[in-house]
Amino acid sequence: MKTEVSPVSLKTKSPAPGQILFAIGHSALGLMLVGLSNKGICLISLGDDPKPLIADLRKRFPNDETIKTDLSENPIFSKVFDFVESPGPEIPFPIDLRGTDFQQQVWSALLQIPFGKTSTYTEIAAQIGRPKAFRAVAAACGANPVAIAVPCHRVLRSDGSISGYRWGKNRKKQLLEREQSG
Repeated sequence: MKTEVSPVSLKTKSPAPGQILFAIGHSALGLMLVGLSNKGICLISLGDDPKPLIADLRKRFPNDETIKTDLSENPIFSKVFDFVESPGPEIPFPIDLRGTDFQQQVWSALLQIPFGKTSTYTEIAAQIGRPKAFRAVAAACGANPVAIAVPCHRVLRSDGSISGYRWGKNRKKQLLEREQSG
């Protein structure tokens, strides 16, 4: 059921199966929505307006009840925001990645790109044993539900240039610069 329940107080409680808690706040990269399932962070999305972020949440998880909460209601939300503000090589929270087998392969390969380094769509396609599937790799990057945690921003065109990024090329450039300088 795609219902948004009014804000709740669930300090340190996890959502039940079939529920997604979400919170929206400001980050250095703009507005950010964080979704939490009973298995971990299932969505980190970036934007400038909360309405499209909430619509994306509902589209991605149409069978789950979405429950809006405050950032202070669960400590995992703070961990996600801290990670986005100061990304590092380790993800300090559990993630719940939902996708096709192919997407899972791509996302797994993205997690192997070292912090501060980049790869190309072609290299990722070869790494997963599908050397001609570079366009499908790009599509899987675009479908990545947990921005920054699964570092699709570290994937560039074969010529090293920044290509499209679901959250905008400027955000991708900013993420790469932050990682390479830190």
